[in-house]
Amino acid sequence: MFFSRKGRLRKEGDQRLLQSLDEIKTVWTNQKAMVERSLEPSDQVLYELKLTEAKYLFLLKEAKIRKVTTGRLK
Repeated sequence: MFFSRKGRLRKEGDQRLLQSLDEIKTVWTNQKAMVERSLEPSDQVLYELKLTEAKYLFLLKEAKIRKVTTGRLK
């Protein structure tokens, strides 16, 4: 009884993690492309790029710790 709930909650958490990871990766790649096209990016833009990169790497590390994979890798 309790174990099925735990498994369901873990699956939901893993799905949210993967969704967040995809969203942050998209934002990060867009910001990176914008900085590369810029002649002189402002300090604020560079700060946001580093912050987004740190968030992405944190979520990636968390996914590796949880051993979460997408269906595409199987």
